[in-house]
Amino acid sequence: MTGTVSDPDSLRERALAALLAARDRTSLLTTCVEDPELTAQHSPLMSPLVWDLAHIGNQEELWLLRAVAGRDAMRPEIDGLYDAFEHPRAERPTLPLLAPAEARRYAAEVRGRALDVLESTPFRGSPLTDAGFAFGMIAQHEQQHDETMLITHQLRSGPTALTAPDPAPAPPFTGPSEVLVPGGPFTMGTSTEPWALDNERPAHHRLVPPFFIDTTPVTNAEFQRFIADGGYTDERWWAPAGWDMVRGNKLSAPLFWRRDAGQWLRRHFGTVEAVPPNEPVLHVSWYEADAYARWAGRRLPSEVEWEKAARHDPASGRSMRYPWGDADPTPERANLGQRHLRPAPAGSYPAGESPLGVRQLIGDVWEWTSSDFLPYPGFAAFPYREYSDVFFGGDYKVLRGGAFSVDEVACRGTFRNWDHPVRRQIFSGFRTARDAGPAGTGPGGPAEAV
Repeated sequence: MTGTVSDPDSLRERALAALLAARDRTSLLTTCVEDPELTAQHSPLMSPLVWDLAHIGNQEELWLLRAVAGRDAMRPEIDGLYDAFEHPRAERPTLPLLAPAEARRYAAEVRGRALDVLESTPFRGSPLTDAGFAFGMIAQHEQQHDETMLITHQLRSGPTALTAPDPAPAPPFTGPSEVLVPGGPFTMGTSTEPWALDNERPAHHRLVPPFFIDTTPVTNAEFQRFIADGGYTDERWWAPAGWDMVRGNKLSAPLFWRRDAGQWLRRHFGTVEAVPPNEPVLHVSWYEADAYARWAGRRLPSEVEWEKAARHDPASGRSMRYPWGDADPTPERANLGQRHLRPAPAGSYPAGESPLGVRQLIGDVWEWTSSDFLPYPGFAAFPYREYSDVFFGGDYKVLRGGAFSVDEVACRGTFRNWDHPVRRQIFSGFRTARDAGPAGTGPGGPAEAV
């Protein structure tokens, strides 16, 4: 889809393609290991893979078969088992979950009926069906759980279960290390993207002082310099809670890294490899990203700064869907959709850079921002409070941009992710920023709503 297409036939085709792509990925993630691996809990932070599989089917039934089509519940007795708010992840292995074969049959039966509903539902008449929103929401939901399952695969022990080609080699990036984003008004969020979720809405104006932002995400080699300079042992760089996290857990490097025979190694989807120096750093918490930025004499960008760097077109003054414009992502523009199982080297994807020359804002790694997860002015929860509203005001920090683990249906210039600042198992990295005065140097200030 290019731009915000509202033609019902085009949207129906897009919904069908998105649902099928998500199910293909779900199948890959749940058939590449034996059933005992599906029912095991590989980390208390994550659900058993079989829970995600049945939860995907249950949410599809709730929204497409019951809410959209008005059909009776297929298996009402399992609703509570797969309610993410009723049972925290740590206790899900103790529940009477559907066995793998039964979970597959249930999800497949729901999908067959949902495709019939997709074919017959008019894409108008209610907020849930306008522009096929419910179908887009469910495709995004499944892809989000596919990313969660991919995280579980990274956490599990044992031999490699997933394979994918590496990103194409890229020559060392020789461009500028940072880009000046000019100050001025900016339209943040969206009121027109058909499948944007509630926390991305509505579009609103922000006044953003000028700032500098890194051209590419921070790399492993750059992060290693922070480690070598005693970054994990110097309290000066850490927020108090971050320093407590470092000391309490004896942290000395990103998650999955270890030092051996004078070099840094990491465990990556069941294999051990040397840490690639030119890849964006991965599996760092917000506290680690914030500490690195302080050590480097910089800071994390705010959420509005990140979005302006990603969407602002200085020639027209408008906000685009993506850094490269309004067209959908392609393999030449961004590393998305689990086509690869790692970030591409920093500086890759020149076809995906913003008009200001910032690269890899979409794909490769989720990027921590300095911002708390809060609603936009005029926010309205839709279609249920539990997607966003219940998380506002906690200790959650916003991440932007998606990662190699994210499908394009759940990734755009306005898409917002959030997590606790201690989280490291997610596919998270970051880039840094600094203030700029009116002429491009000197102190700046925080963005303001106008």
